[in-house]
Amino acid sequence: MSMSFMMTILASFAQNKSDTSKHLSFKGVPINGTLADFVSKMKAGGFSNKESNKGIELLEGDFASYKNCVVTVSTMKQKDLVSNIGVTFSDCETWSALYSNYNTLKELLTEKYGKPTQSREEFQGRTRDIDDRFKMYEVRSDRCKYVTSYETEKGTIQLSIEHEGVSRCFVKLAYIDKINSEAVKKQALDDL
Repeated sequence: MSMSFMMTILASFAQNKSDTSKHLSFKGVPINGTLADFVSKMKAGGFSNKESNKGIELLEGDFASYKNCVVTVSTMKQKDLVSNIGVTFSDCETWSALYSNYNTLKELLTEKYGKPTQSREEFQGRTRDIDDRFKMYEVRSDRCKYVTSYETEKGTIQLSIEHEGVSRCFVKLAYIDKINSEAVKKQALDDL
């Protein structure tokens, strides 16, 4: 192996190590770089393509011991720079299953990142004596607010219970890289 080739490898490793120390990571990969580069790393980690659409890639795979999660990797339209990752877990038909997913992930996140910075867990409608079925109705009616956030020096991790229309209820996890989100915001401010 030539000395220049070895120096190139070491420089590349140093660059990756530097990125890792500055950016929030998802599955050990810094949330940084172009969409194509990040997606390539996710594919190498076992995810497969589900859908592509102008600055957004949907991938499918296993995450945090949950099967068939959909990972949304997105960039801003103005800049091909990955800054946000979203994980949508499988749909749940019952409140007990939905809350179990949320609570398990919250416990794991708290173990990794410490006490949440913010947490709001409430139903905004009637709260006395509501059963599992009514809780799911409240989720579908957008009157269930379960959101927990973890602020780190590298970015924000946000866990929430979400719904899409009245048929889909699921837990969602979002990773927002601080450096790249600020770069995108700066570019938007410059445009104004």
